[in-house]
Formats: sequence, C-alpha cells, structure tokens
Amino acid sequence: MAILKKLFKQTFIYGVATVLPRMLSFILVPLYTGLLPTEAYGEISVIFTYFVLFNVLLAYGMETAFFRFYTKETDKKKVVSTSAVSLVISSVCFFVLALIFEKQIATLVDIKQEYIHLVIWILLLDALVIIPFAWLRANERPIKYAAIKICNVLVNIGLNVFFLLFLHDLVFHVPLLDSICKDDYEINYIFISNLIASGLTLVLLIPFYWKIKGRPDKILWNKMMRYALPVLISGVAFSINESFDRVLLKELLPKESSDHVIGIYAACYKLAVFMTLFATAFRMGVEPFFFSHAKEKNAPDTYARITKYFVILGSVIFLGVIVFLPIIKRYLIPNKAYWEAIGIVPLILLANFCLGIYHNLSVWYKITDKTKFGGYISVAGAIITLLLNVILIPFYSYMGSAIATLCAYGIMMLVSYHLGKKHYPIPYETKRIAMYLIMTIGITVVSFYLFDCNYIVSIPLFLSFLVVLYVFEKKEIKEILSKK
Repeated sequence: MAILKKLFKQTFIYGVATVLPRMLSFILVPLYTGLLPTEAYGEISVIFTYFVLFNVLLAYGMETAFFRFYTKETDKKKVVSTSAVSLVISSVCFFVLALIFEKQIATLVDIKQEYIHLVIWILLLDALVIIPFAWLRANERPIKYAAIKICNVLVNIGLNVFFLLFLHDLVFHVPLLDSICKDDYEINYIFISNLIASGLTLVLLIPFYWKIKGRPDKILWNKMMRYALPVLISGVAFSINESFDRVLLKELLPKESSDHVIGIYAACYKLAVFMTLFATAFRMGVEPFFFSHAKEKNAPDTYARITKYFVILGSVIFLGVIVFLPIIKRYLIPNKAYWEAIGIVPLILLANFCLGIYHNLSVWYKITDKTKFGGYISVAGAIITLLLNVILIPFYSYMGSAIATLCAYGIMMLVSYHLGKKHYPIPYETKRIAMYLIMTIGITVVSFYLFDCNYIVSIPLFLSFLVVLYVFEKKEIKEILSKK
C-alpha cells in the first residue's frame, strides 16, 4: 500500500502539471467561442489536428524509449545524451525542410501560409523540450515539471487574453502597440501566444542541455529506435483516433458548412476533456512506475489494483460531468450556437474512458518489450476510425465521428485485454470492473438521454453509485486514506 500511496502522490502532482494547466486553458474555450464565429473556431481546430499529428512524428517514440532504457541501462548519461542529441538533430532537420517547402505545405492542407509559418516554429520548440521533460519525470522531479508546465499555460492564456480582449483598446492609450495591432488577426494572435509560451518553456529547460555529459552511442540509439518505432506507429494511430475526424469532416461535408460543423463539434468535444485530463495525468504518473516496479514479485497484483482504482475514479469523473453538464456547458461554452453538438459528450467521455483503461492495460507489452503489439492495436484502431468516419459522416455528420471514436477505443481496450492475458497475465478484478462500467453507462443513459440531465433523477443516481463504491471498496479506501 505504501507503494500505491507514492504512486497516487506523484500522480496527483503530475495531475496538477497536466490538469491544472488544461483547466486554466478552459478560459480560452469561452474566450474563443465567445469572440469567434463557429467557422473560425473550426479552422483553428483543423490546424490543431495537424499539431497533434506532427508532435507525435517529431517525438517518434523517443520519449517512451527514454523511460525504458533510462531504467534499464546502467550508463544513464549515455541514454540522456543519445536521446537528446537524436531529437535535436531530427527537429532541426524538420524545421529547415518545413520552412523551405512552407508554401507547398500550405497548399496541400488548405491552410494559410502565415499560419503554417507559426506552426513550424511552435513544433520545433515543443520538440526540443521532450527529453528535458522526460528527464524530470524519470528522476521524480514532479514539482519542477509542474511549475514549468503551469508557467507555459499561464503565459499562453495571458497573451491570448491580452491580444484578443485588450490590445485594440490599449492602442488608443499606448500608441507603440499600434505596430502589432491588426484587424482580422485573431487566429494569428492565438498562435503567436502559443509560440511565445513555447519559447519561454525552452528557455527554462535550456540548463538541461548544458548538463549533458555522456556521448551519444550509435548502438544504443539503434536499440532505442527499434523500441521506439512501434511507439511511433501507435502515436500516429492515436493522433488519427484523437483528432483526425476534424480533417475528415472538412473533406466529407459540403464546404459551405464544414467549418461550422467542425467548430461546434470541437467545442462540445472539449466538454469531455475532464476524462482526458484525468487519464493523461494518471498515465504520466503511472508510466514510470510500471517500468521501475516491473521486476517486483507482486508487480502483476499491483498493476491489477491500479487499473481498478483508475476505473473507480474514472467512473466518478464520468458521472460527475454528465450530471452537471447543464452547468458546465454554460460556463465553458457561453455561446448557445455551439450547443447543437452537445449529444456527443457522453460518447466522447466513454471513448476517452476506454482509452484510459487501454493505457493501463498496455503495461503488458511495454514491460515485456513487445511494443510491436501496441503498434498493431493502434493501427487497427486508426483503420476503424477512418473507415467508420468515411461511412458514417455523410449520414450522421459529427455524431458519426463520435461513434467512430468510441468504437475504435472500445475495441482497442478489449483487444489489449485479451492479448495481455496470453503474454503477461495480470489478475484484474474483471467482474467488479465490469460492474462499475455497466452501472456508469446505465446511469448515463437514464440521466442524459432519457431525462435530459434532470437533477431530480441524475443526482440521486450519482449518489447511489457513490454508495455502491463505498460499500464494495470501503476497506481499500480506508487504507489509502490512512496516515500509516
């Protein structure tokens, strides 16, 4: 239990580093949806889709490989230098090539060249901090990790608010600002804010590069790349599952309405981000833990308990969002024009819940160095996503995309569970986990779809679920909360 307490402590701190910045960034959702028409928000969402994809490509699985070899190799300095130098070289090469072919890229993806130029710079800066952040996590420095992450987001938010809300008014009082104040420049301001925040983050992490002492090792790099390649494939597949539906909506729907549809879909998708934040924070705390405790005799039992706790906490968050969705949507999306797509929220919440469970189940192929299975599963999920989007979007528009996402993540979760039983058996409490999931889905159907989030029905159902959790998990809850 002491080990699990340490895990939950680190997960909480990483949660602050991940969830709090994202929660603060929620300020931008009402800001964007309040100031921008649905079409402009849709355009921004498509650009961020490419952000997700290229962030994965520029990391090419090296972050996960770093964790694996940092805990596995005796010469840790060599692991640090090899991975860091590799990413610096690849990032700079990408940067130069992208600038050379900037115009062609803009034409290919149908995005203004001025936006592409800013995106290229942001991608470079973000790639250069991957290993420094990974080093902080591997060395259990969550406080510094959290501080830098939060600083990044505070700067980003502050600049967004300044540029979008105050700049035009301040020009009359501060004439010097006239040089940066332009009309119809909102999207540019959004990416300029991101660029400055990313630049500041790199400045704060530059000392990491000065401390590198080991020399890059070609043999080690080859080993790391063999490990990282399936992770890269998985990452590309995940980026397709996570956000490529925006691109498909743009391509498969009539051009005159596609940006509007993408805008309302992307905005309501944000309402499901609570589950994404929880799953991401949990994964960031648990991933180094999985590797560092892989050799422990009782590791499988520990992994099983962690997954059960994830399902319990995820179920509470899931139902909390559903029950209080009428309040949440008013604060996060004050513009009612975006509420048209609110029906996707339960589907996307459940999809991200399944994805979070999948990440917990994926321990079997990561600690056994069988990451190729992760690639197979992720590619299968991406294929399902693409096929279902192509089939469903012409008939069901954005709802088809939500259904496709749920099907992809649900199938990935089930496939990983069954493969894990064969390659690295873990004694999951399957029946109890299934019971919690069924109850969560059942309460959601009744509360959201049958009674339209009526508090008279939904709150008692939510409280009843909490009572059931306490009855079944009372002993372990008391152990976790005890001071011993």
